[in-house]
Amino acid sequence: MIEKPKLFLTANEFWLTVLLFLVLLTIRLSFLYNEYQEFISKPFYFTHVKVLQQYKKEKKGKTYTILRVYSSELDLNFFTRTYKKENFIGKRVRLKLFPYRKMHFFEYLGISFISSQINAVSDKPDSFKSSVLGSIESQHSQEMIVSFYQAIFLATPLQKELREQVSKLGISHLVALSGLHLAILSGVLFFLFRPIYRIFQQRYFPYRFDLIDIGFLVLVILGWYVWFVETPASLLRSYAMMVVGWTILVLGIELLSFSFLVMIVMILLLLFPKMLVSLAFWFSVLGVFYIFLLIKRFSDTNKFLMTPVISFGIFVLMLPIVHIIFPTTSTLQLYSPLLSLGFSFFYPISIFCHMVGRGGMFDGVLLKLFTLESQVVDVKIGMIFGVGYLFLSIGAIYYRRLFYLLLLVAFGFMGWMFLMNN
Repeated sequence: MIEKPKLFLTANEFWLTVLLFLVLLTIRLSFLYNEYQEFISKPFYFTHVKVLQQYKKEKKGKTYTILRVYSSELDLNFFTRTYKKENFIGKRVRLKLFPYRKMHFFEYLGISFISSQINAVSDKPDSFKSSVLGSIESQHSQEMIVSFYQAIFLATPLQKELREQVSKLGISHLVALSGLHLAILSGVLFFLFRPIYRIFQQRYFPYRFDLIDIGFLVLVILGWYVWFVETPASLLRSYAMMVVGWTILVLGIELLSFSFLVMIVMILLLLFPKMLVSLAFWFSVLGVFYIFLLIKRFSDTNKFLMTPVISFGIFVLMLPIVHIIFPTTSTLQLYSPLLSLGFSFFYPISIFCHMVGRGGMFDGVLLKLFTLESQVVDVKIGMIFGVGYLFLSIGAIYYRRLFYLLLLVAFGFMGWMFLMNN
């Protein structure tokens, strides 16, 4: 078999590319720093925002509402506070912002708290998306199930209670639209289009390659879908990664390599430099890293066994990383690998069921899943252990023994976490 050409022929090429990237990223960040200084220098701004989350808090006997919002005009994600008690989800909200000079640059890049005053609240005009949301709602009687389906289809915010249960189950990655959903949709679309394409290919253009033509069509459809759900950050970066990956594949260059992953990260950070401080972005990068690592070390495994190996392997290897930041631990999280495997089949089937008006098919099963009870404890590991674990992961690329040590540490942590703390 002819070996595909590598993305970088020598180590010098790789490191020169990384150096060039760092220079370009520094330039990009300098422009953003100028925007940041201009932002904090003004006394106030007016902007329209999309409300991503809303929940109540109480302090010193006073109840208020915390809003997590996004302003496309300022390209800002931030939290703000209001004492109004109405529901702002799905509304068009106009805010008067009051920036403060003590805001740090990295807060500006990520998520910060900004004081504001609500100037106007209005209903969004009817659209195709609102009609789809209404169609989903009409097919279910439980509000929790409606929230779940609207989230996995149209990237709407989850109910607070459901969000907490999803965290207990360890399936947040299944609910937040991301590369997993795009991969499933692309596979389904390719499966549907290929037989039709083959009929015309054999008769009119036998010299064409289906990966190029169908792949391009699928990317166009997925691009429309990303726009339709209002381009959530997790979906946008996954789509950009998919486009670059398809381009590399068409060019015939080796795709499943760590140098490819580094290049993807560099391109995404240049296009979207605010991802530099996004935890979700780095978690997704690490997820792909461990997929590549498992493929490298289990390359001789039967293809049918590879899928469960990757699903369970990512779950185990990511546990120490996740618990550096998020301490929530429940025995229900042990279901996560199985639920991830089942989701690949559930997702396209549930889309089809909703299209034909039979969306309630899985409501009973989902309701039981989302009402499972389990003791929840906080298990958080130190930053020193986390950094050491990351270095061990990098070493596992080059040495098989370090990979086995990595597995031993990950399985040991999982056993300690679930057996000793539950």
